[in-house]
Amino acid sequence: MRAWVVERPGPMASGPLALVEREVPSPGPGEVLVRVEACGVCRTDLHLAEGDLPPRRPGTTPGHQVVGRIEGTGERVGVAWLRSTCGRCRYCLRGQENLCPASTYTGWDADGGFAEYVVAPADYVYPLPGDVPAERLAPLLCAGIIGYRALARCDLPPHGRLGIYGFGASAHLTAQAAIARGATLHVVTRTAAARRLALELGAASAGDRPPEPLDSAILFAPVGELVPPALEALDRGGTLAVAGIHLTDVPSLDYERHLFQERTLRSVTANTRADGRAYMELALAHPPRVAIAPYAFDEAARALTDLANDQVNGAAVLVMD
Repeated sequence: MRAWVVERPGPMASGPLALVEREVPSPGPGEVLVRVEACGVCRTDLHLAEGDLPPRRPGTTPGHQVVGRIEGTGERVGVAWLRSTCGRCRYCLRGQENLCPASTYTGWDADGGFAEYVVAPADYVYPLPGDVPAERLAPLLCAGIIGYRALARCDLPPHGRLGIYGFGASAHLTAQAAIARGATLHVVTRTAAARRLALELGAASAGDRPPEPLDSAILFAPVGELVPPALEALDRGGTLAVAGIHLTDVPSLDYERHLFQERTLRSVTANTRADGRAYMELALAHPPRVAIAPYAFDEAARALTDLANDQVNGAAVLVMD
């Protein structure tokens, strides 16, 4: 089978990805073999390729927003970021399996969906409808799920004022969920195309800064320098959730300006399967508008390069031939 691998982590201009031929993997006990139809391209894949996220094994195949069919049964399933947990630790037992110290991840600890086939534990895949285009389902499996988790972590009050910093795949899905709940949305993003999309989706503003104090905010851009101004934009009692797995260094904070008056700074760490099931049920019952930037399978390196250069409007998706 054909598969993309991270050969030499580094800037995309250095060519960290290689397209190789590999044997079709064999599923072990409790696993399924999935023939890939489409795979979303996530900023986490970019962090892995460029070395911001240290590879856990050599020659890893990225990709953790996989839509495909189980070999032998034809069942349509999704393979997401969370690949396995121990099920026995204190975090798993209290419903916080996303914090499990033994957790593993698709496209990081095990090969992911930038390939023609992927193996996944059967207990961690999501059943999907067979009549929806694969490229429209793929972004839901990480961009959607992690946005759903981030929305819960930011403690958005009913009809509250939400700020979103960065407006890519996850942000544009999260925005729609927040607006559906009655939130007033303010988007902070650099690119004109992203600003247009935010306003089309119902944002009250899209610019360099929120025009009013925020009850809650989510930082999707992996830029630590945005943390102080995002905290400063919060109203009293507001919460900022940082949604990414990687963040550049955060400048020093001034207690009075950034944290006093019970402002809260939180991280978001992966998701639980309960998060995934809840979001997928919601998204399939009330499908969001998914802005898709499709790429052929052979264009994986170009997709990540475009993502690195902020040239993807919405969600990039690799579509198999």
